[in-house]
Amino acid sequence: MNVEHARTFLAVADTGSFVAAAERLHVTQSTVSARVGALEKTLGARLFVRNRSGAVLTNSGGRFLRYAGQLVRTMERARQDIGLPKQFRGRVVIGARMGLWDGAMVDWFASLSRAYPEVSFRAEIGFEAELMQGLVEGRIDVGIMFTPQRRPNLSVVPFLTERLVMVTSDRDLDMRPEAYIHVDWGPEFDNQFSASFPEFPGPAVTVNIGWLGLQCLEKNGGCGYFPERLARSRIAEGRLFVLPDAPVFELPAWVLVREDRSKSLVDPMVDGLRRAVS
Repeated sequence: MNVEHARTFLAVADTGSFVAAAERLHVTQSTVSARVGALEKTLGARLFVRNRSGAVLTNSGGRFLRYAGQLVRTMERARQDIGLPKQFRGRVVIGARMGLWDGAMVDWFASLSRAYPEVSFRAEIGFEAELMQGLVEGRIDVGIMFTPQRRPNLSVVPFLTERLVMVTSDRDLDMRPEAYIHVDWGPEFDNQFSASFPEFPGPAVTVNIGWLGLQCLEKNGGCGYFPERLARSRIAEGRLFVLPDAPVFELPAWVLVREDRSKSLVDPMVDGLRRAVS
């Protein structure tokens, strides 16, 4: 059985759409359809029912879900173990949003190779969809994100709560659409923002990475919502200013780990990470 067919099946099952799965896997929709079709032919059963709202697992598809995950995880672990240099006894892959890497997470990650010299580490930057896919497939051991999805065999624990504050490049600048830089902090932030600014017509500039938004703000002026911990030094230096009357939003972040992880190895690392940001 082709492991890419199983990987594609998992993407469709997770997104509920052949189109969304194609976007996630960076292939065409016809490729996704062909892979699923080949898999259905191999198994002798229909795996999805396609309708206007997307793709829904059949009973056979639901039963195959566990086996597909096992197949992909087994291949990923085999690939990692076979390619692992002899001086290492294991490998841990850690994925997180770029904004969450900023600050204490970088220092924590840099300390891991000293604390665990016999372990190989890999750091990845991604958004929720690709991080979740990596966790489901077993390519990622630890995922840190804002809006996780509940999945079987994944444990979710609190990480930190970001305080998103409105900062400006000019203390006299108010909240205007032409000056506002919108950072895509995810659906929870969007809901809070829309509730607080129901008549806001839309931003002139949108970015999906906080670091890029801060760079645009500092170079071109403007205002935007950013984590207080990331803007704190700029505020102290007088480079940015907090808009006093703007609402403050809270955005929780979470750590996700697999149930079948090496608990003796991964759990102390996660505990250390949570202590580092507390």
